[in-house]
Amino acid sequence: MGTGKRGLIASAVTVVCAVTVLAAPGTAFASPTPTPTPSASASTTPLPNQDLEAVREKLDKLYREAATATDAYNAAEEKAEQQSAQIVELAKKIVQGKERLDELKERAGAAARAQYRSGGLPDEAHLMLSDNPQEFLDGAGRVLQGQHATKGLIAEMTRTQQDLEQYAKDASAQWKKLEAGRKAKAAAKEKIEKRIAAAEELESQLAEDEKKRLAELEKQAALKAQTAWLDSGVLDEISGSATAQGKKAVEYATAQIGKPYEWGAEGPKTYDCSGLTSQAWASAGSPIPRTSQQQWQQLTRVAVEDMRPGDLIIYFDDASHVAMYVGDGAIIHAPRPGRTVTLAGAGSMPILGVVRPDA
Repeated sequence: MGTGKRGLIASAVTVVCAVTVLAAPGTAFASPTPTPTPSASASTTPLPNQDLEAVREKLDKLYREAATATDAYNAAEEKAEQQSAQIVELAKKIVQGKERLDELKERAGAAARAQYRSGGLPDEAHLMLSDNPQEFLDGAGRVLQGQHATKGLIAEMTRTQQDLEQYAKDASAQWKKLEAGRKAKAAAKEKIEKRIAAAEELESQLAEDEKKRLAELEKQAALKAQTAWLDSGVLDEISGSATAQGKKAVEYATAQIGKPYEWGAEGPKTYDCSGLTSQAWASAGSPIPRTSQQQWQQLTRVAVEDMRPGDLIIYFDDASHVAMYVGDGAIIHAPRPGRTVTLAGAGSMPILGVVRPDA
């Protein structure tokens, strides 16, 4: 690797063009053999556009991988919250079950003590020794009632004990799921941080003028995709009007424009893509799933030409990004780290499909 900032970029781009190293996540930008220290003239030579385009594609890949990992992290966190709540409920049931079992045992003990005080003879024996016909008849009824009560007491004790055993098994299973979820969340967090760090490191090697040119290349790529989408004539078919809830969701999303992206965030100061859309619809009184993948899987799907403001557009084959359609071919979304909530063209990214929270 060259010792200067310009040398590092030059080496990275050379490797990209030669063996497509930039296509592999986590690849170090270093030559396989030592390279000489770049000269002053080399350090001021701007990167050609084709090399900046390779950098742009690498950054896009890294941030998309971070977005996919963010979805996994958010899903694991949501499951952990649900599992923790279930464990708390099971713990309450176990406590209640133990209290009920103690009560039943006390009743059984009281019956045993009463029998002991009567000389150890069961009620049936006392009844047979009676020489009073009426007392015999009255006692027979009490004996039958006592037998039914005893059987019921034993049956309830058995059921309560079985319930306690099942609650304990369920709690143990939830703990195992919670631990597995914790590991999944930690792995996703590590992947997110690595991808973002790699992207930031790559960007940091660019000179200021190159960063400006890179930003321009990003705009051109988005504009090209948006133009192709509009040229398809799809916007001519889109004429749906927002519902009352949809308007509220759009108003919420619009009010967040300019706030920073932060992975895993749900506002109010920062957002990730699905954090923005889920909170927008929650504010409209219609809670939806937390992650873009869950939104794609669980919400009602509609055709692109039938979408209306407030609907959510899901992007990329893995449903790793989501935005809110606001009309006139535009979306509001939280793009990626280093960016803010913004307006963009609905066709500026590959569309997987559209879902409707208030179908």
